[in-house]
Amino acid sequence: MAVKTPRVNWATLTIGMLGGDEREQEIARLAAATGAEVRACGIPWPEHGIPRVQHLADPAAVLKGAKFALFPIPGIGADGALFAPKSPKPIIPDRSMLAGMKPPAHIILGWADDKLKTHAADLSIQLHEYEADRGMMLRRAPAIIEGLLKVTIENTAITIHKARVCVVGHGTIGSLLTRYLIALGAEVHVVARSPDRRAAAYVSGAEIHLPEELENLASQLDILFSTVPARAVGEDILGRLNKAALVLDIAAPPGSVDREAAKKFGIKAIWARGLGSRAPVTVGASQWEGIRERIEKIIQSES
Repeated sequence: MAVKTPRVNWATLTIGMLGGDEREQEIARLAAATGAEVRACGIPWPEHGIPRVQHLADPAAVLKGAKFALFPIPGIGADGALFAPKSPKPIIPDRSMLAGMKPPAHIILGWADDKLKTHAADLSIQLHEYEADRGMMLRRAPAIIEGLLKVTIENTAITIHKARVCVVGHGTIGSLLTRYLIALGAEVHVVARSPDRRAAAYVSGAEIHLPEELENLASQLDILFSTVPARAVGEDILGRLNKAALVLDIAAPPGSVDREAAKKFGIKAIWARGLGSRAPVTVGASQWEGIRERIEKIIQSES
């Protein structure tokens, strides 16, 4: 006889949400629709509010007594602050703020920095990072690509069609971006360390290169996209680009492009964070599905 999976009694759960943008509005709405108590701070607040969601000014009050905390998709900046572009002040999840959570407590987020990891370990709070969750990334990837194309168009004087572009990294986003750029008629070059990923890029129709070849390739490029979660585009490469070239960094903090070096060389370099906000309802709903599944698994494992 099959074993029945225990159902989650959402009405007994308190969920605290700190930071984010319009995507978190949709996540909050869907979370509250389960019957859970949902509190939020640091997200853009719509004029008519969000049904059943409490909007609080104090981040510590949001987390007090909460079993789950949801932090925004784009993660944490170099200053330790959560991504919250419309918050009146930075939200930094320090030890005293986290200490008010109800044990056993859980934080679900894109990725955590070392300080947050230390605080969580000291307080026996479990962190659940989904930056590397391919399923969740794929769910929001089309909105990210659409947002990236929008930024590209707004910051160039040429068409993507026939432009000479390079995509550094051929992971989940890099591979999808490559396909879109080829479909738009760009001359696409892909730089990847993995032989398998270079082979995949080749099959999609791109020219492929090893990382050490990027420096020589740079002078030929109109647009450079960097998707890898590590410093991949430094002074040696930026110094070879044409002054009219555009560099777009879509990596998580601290980014993969030396933006100070770009400024020195007069190169326009944009750190395009939060691209999923182009379609906040779609992305928020897709991310909530992944978050909901994680919460259900956590509750079931504890029952």
